[in-house]
Amino acid sequence: MKQKIVLAYSGGLDTSVSIKWLQEKFHADVVTLTLNLGQREDFREIEERAYATGAVKHYQMDAREEFVTGFVQPSIKANGMYQGRYPLATALGRPLIATKLVEVAESEGAYAVAHGCTGKGNDQVRMDVSVRSLNPSIKVIAPVREWNMTRDVEIEYAKKHGINIKPKKSIFSTDQNLWGRSIESGPLEDPDTEPPAEAFEWVSPVDSAPDAPGYLEVGFDGGIPVSLEGRALDKVELIRRVNEFAGKHAFGIVDLIEDRLVGIKSREVYECPGALAIIEAHRDLEQLVLTRNELAFKASVEREWSWLVYSGLWMEPLRFALDSFIETTQRRATGKVKLKFHKGGMRVVGRSSPNSLYRLKLSTYSKESTFDQNSAVGFIELWGLQSRTAANAIAPPTRGGKGRTQREQHTERKPSQALK
Repeated sequence: MKQKIVLAYSGGLDTSVSIKWLQEKFHADVVTLTLNLGQREDFREIEERAYATGAVKHYQMDAREEFVTGFVQPSIKANGMYQGRYPLATALGRPLIATKLVEVAESEGAYAVAHGCTGKGNDQVRMDVSVRSLNPSIKVIAPVREWNMTRDVEIEYAKKHGINIKPKKSIFSTDQNLWGRSIESGPLEDPDTEPPAEAFEWVSPVDSAPDAPGYLEVGFDGGIPVSLEGRALDKVELIRRVNEFAGKHAFGIVDLIEDRLVGIKSREVYECPGALAIIEAHRDLEQLVLTRNELAFKASVEREWSWLVYSGLWMEPLRFALDSFIETTQRRATGKVKLKFHKGGMRVVGRSSPNSLYRLKLSTYSKESTFDQNSAVGFIELWGLQSRTAANAIAPPTRGGKGRTQREQHTERKPSQALK
C-alpha cells in the first residue's frame, strides 16, 4: 500500500503540477485539500481538476466561520496591521490551512503534507512552522521550493504529463480570503509603477465611485463587529457587506514596500476595504472607552502581536499571552461607530458607547461645565516642577560665558540697529 501525502490545493498551475511531481518523486498517493476562506472561486471546478490531475481523494471544507471566529476576530481586537498598514489577510489564513492539513493527514494516515509556497515568500514559514508545531512527526514538503522550476518549465512539465492548465485570467498573481486580496507580479514588480485598474477586483476606481458620500454604522460587542446600521448580521456576512460597501466607494487599497521575513523588500499591493474600515472603526471605539495608559500600552502589544502573526508564529506562546491582555481591554469595547466614505477616502464621523469615558459636562465650555478650571493651576505647578528645575539649573562656566547660565547665554540678544 502506497504512503499518502496531503496537499493544500488551490487548483492553479503550481499545485496542479505538484500532484504529479509528488507522485513521481515520492511514489505516494496524493490527497488534496481546499479550504473556502471566502475567496471567490469555483470550488466544484477545483475538485474536478484535482481528480483529473491524479488526486486519489479530495477534501473541500467551508472554513469561513472558523476563519472569522478563530483568526479574524482576534486580529480585529488586536488592530492587527503589519508595518501599520497591512491587515494580515493572508498571514491569518495560513495557520488555519496548516491546521486542516494536519487534521486530514492524521485521519488519512498520511506521513507528509505539502503546500505550494515558494522559497522567496513568507507563507513557507507560516505553513512549515504551524504544521511542525501541531504535529512534529509529519513531514512538510514544498515542491515549488524544492524543484526551483520557472513558469515556462512548469508549463512544459504540465503538458508532458497531460495536466489541463487552467487558463490564466491575468498577468497578476493573487491570493484572497474574506479579509483581503493580495496582488503581485507583472508591472507591480516595479515599485515606481502605478498599479493598473485591471489589477483590482474589490475596489472600484475613484472615477466610478458614487458622487454622494456613503455612511455606514458598525456596531461592536466586546471588540467584535456584530451589526451594520443597527441590524445584527452573521459574522461572515457582515465582513462581506463591509467589503462591498467600502469597495464601491473606492476605499481599501494598500500599496507599500514590505519587509519580508527572508530579508527581501517587496512591493505589495492589497485590496482590504472591509478590514481597513472595521479596524479603523474598532480603534476609534477604543479611544472612547480605554484610558490613556491602556491605549499606550496596547499600541506596543499590537505591534508585537502583528509581527508574530506576520512572521508565521501563530502558535507562539507569547501570542497567547498577548491575547489574554487584549481580551481584558475588550470588555468595554462595546458601542457604535459611524464611518463616512467618499471617493476613495474614509473617516470616522461619530461614535457612542455605554462604556464611554467621555463626559460632556467635563469637556464642554458652556455654562453647564462642572470642571473647576482653577484646579489646573496646582496641577501645572507640580506637572512641570522637575522640567522647570532642570531648565533653570546653574550650568558650569563655559568659554566666553564668564559664569553665565546656559539659559542666560541662550536668551541674550544683541540690540537691533534701530536702537543704536
